Amino acid sequence: MEIRTLKYFLAIAEAESFSAAGQNVLFVTQPTLSRQMQELEEELGVKLFYRAGQKTLLTQEGIRFKQRAEEIMTLVKRTEQEFSSSKDEEIAGDIYIGCAETEGMRKVIRIIKNLQSQFPKIRIHLYSGNASNVSEKLDQGILDFGVLLTSANFFKYNFLNLYERDVWGVLVRKDHPLAQKESITPDDLLDVPLIVSQQSMQFKDFSGWLGRDLDSLHVVASYNLIFNAALMVDEGLGVAITLDKLVHTSENSRLCFRPFSPKQETELQLVWKKQQAMGKVCEIFLDAFRKWS
Repeated sequence: MEIRTLKYFLAIAEAESFSAAGQNVLFVTQPTLSRQMQELEEELGVKLFYRAGQKTLLTQEGIRFKQRAEEIMTLVKRTEQEFSSSKDEEIAGDIYIGCAETEGMRKVIRIIKNLQSQFPKIRIHLYSGNASNVSEKLDQGILDFGVLLTSANFFKYNFLNLYERDVWGVLVRKDHPLAQKESITPDDLLDVPLIVSQQSMQFKDFSGWLGRDLDSLHVVASYNLIFNAALMVDEGLGVAITLDKLVHTSENSRLCFRPFSPKQETELQLVWKKQQAMGKVCEIFLDAFRKWS
């Protein structure tokens, strides 16, 4: 399987047409593309495309293969960039970071800003996601670093403590009975429709604080990023368990945040794969964090 073949496949998938991909993107004849894709399907032992009227669409196997092909092409591009920049005396290159939604990212951004003032040709690419999303992309080599909450499983990573703490609590509408309380106890949540993060359900983050399994409560929805969860709260679907300062709760907002009691906090970690061979730019980035932490 050649890189060129993957490029052909992705172009056809994007254009939904062999002829359009050949004429407008790849500048390759349709018979050439058809032959390459037939050989690819024979190599994989699956059908990647099917006809739907005038369009050429992906089968379920094709959709799965597209995801892998995109990951491979991302790694190829990053490898080319890394070794190209290593030839130059000037410090330049790209750093890919996966991060949780947290106010603690302000510290990370300040470090990045300071780093770029010294090395203006270093570019940062942020990917927002939960611990599972970020860990998967770290393991695949798509990300260089992750910025994760301590509830995540760190055994396979090196890490630096960023000494930033976030407070857990609930996001509620201001007209909800829980909004009248200064803080929220486990008993307050027993009969309340809850919207919880997928990470909290996976790692059972609050079982100790609750004194029971999170699954035993009235969970009506889950989320991986807070924006849509906040919309669900705003529309009265339920109460969201989340971190403070992620959602606008000023005087003009219909929402407010109430912390847990006893207080529940989590710390932020910068993580990267063990035994990972780092490029020069990533080493400079990591050194900057060591100096600040």
